[in-house]
Amino acid sequence: MSSTIGDIVRVTVFGQSHSEAIGCVVEGLPAGIEVDLEELQAFLDRRAPGRGATSTPRREADRPRFVSGLANGHTCGAPLCAEIQNTNTRSQDYEGLRRVPRPGHADYPAFVRYGNHHDVAGGGHFSGRLTAPLCIAGGIALQALESNLGIKIVAHIAQLGPEKATDDPLNPLVFSEDQRKSILANALPCVSEAAADAMYESIMAAKAEGDSVGGVIECAAYGMPVGVGDPMFDGIENRIAKAAFGIPAVKGVEFGAGFAASTLRGSENNDPYRYEHESVVPQTNNAGGILGGITTGAPIVWRCAIKPTPSIGIEQNSVDLATGTNAPLKVRGRHDPCIVPRAVPVVEAVCALALLDALVYEGKFPMPAPEKLSVDSTQGAF
Repeated sequence: MSSTIGDIVRVTVFGQSHSEAIGCVVEGLPAGIEVDLEELQAFLDRRAPGRGATSTPRREADRPRFVSGLANGHTCGAPLCAEIQNTNTRSQDYEGLRRVPRPGHADYPAFVRYGNHHDVAGGGHFSGRLTAPLCIAGGIALQALESNLGIKIVAHIAQLGPEKATDDPLNPLVFSEDQRKSILANALPCVSEAAADAMYESIMAAKAEGDSVGGVIECAAYGMPVGVGDPMFDGIENRIAKAAFGIPAVKGVEFGAGFAASTLRGSENNDPYRYEHESVVPQTNNAGGILGGITTGAPIVWRCAIKPTPSIGIEQNSVDLATGTNAPLKVRGRHDPCIVPRAVPVVEAVCALALLDALVYEGKFPMPAPEKLSVDSTQGAF
């Protein structure tokens, strides 16, 4: 079971939903990156469970303990290791799932793949709980990109539920601080307050029926320099998509116009260029900021589809693996009626990790300046 991603900045996630702790090890972070722990905690709180009616009742503090990798508020070059304690587990709710697997979950394929040695409590290592350590690593990557290169990454719920409640799109060409503020201020992470309200109603309606809903998250990275990436298999799309599919509920990814590009003519889909202040600037962004796997200088815009939470309160058809017979299943436990709102910061996190790794890999991430030595006048020389 491999849970590692990255070429130079390598992230390994460990733990299970109900194990003593979960966490991450991040290798290859450049030394000297300033880490604001209060800002990081605020970012983790956006993903943390038990914060509202649209979330699971399971409440966790999600306060990381850094074992290594930080010194005096900066990365120190050593592998960064951080862990989060699991303090609010109810493993007894999952006892029968080894025999009767949940539709929509990894219970049955994991039963076959790991010979019934897998951990079923809370979904084990397949749980969305493992996105918390992803947000530790990704939260640091977000700070590194913005403070060192001015790259800003923003995500929001673009669409949600069978009603297809739709938010205003992110600006595809220019970063908007107003949009970011609105996303953080609204009840759900949306640009439009009206869209947030409509999405809330959709979630609560499904919850009242013991059901769940999914949605689409849009993410944009502003300020990414032109010329980063490679064609074929190491392009920026490849890197982001691989990281995005590490989020358990992601079922599809598209960039720029995405699948809609198949309905356009070339004259409509192509992004024309113009010179602005001696720089080549695309005038539209159907490409999503990437051509041939390489950044164009326009914002990287992409979306991912999030499936409905498979653990629902409605009885479903399953099988009893012990008796070899069909069996009904009504899932117990505490589950989100919609995981999309809590997945928004996770999408930002994996995008930041993919871009930071690409920049470090190509030598385009500026190394922080060396820390100056100070001379304490109260101490003598050696």
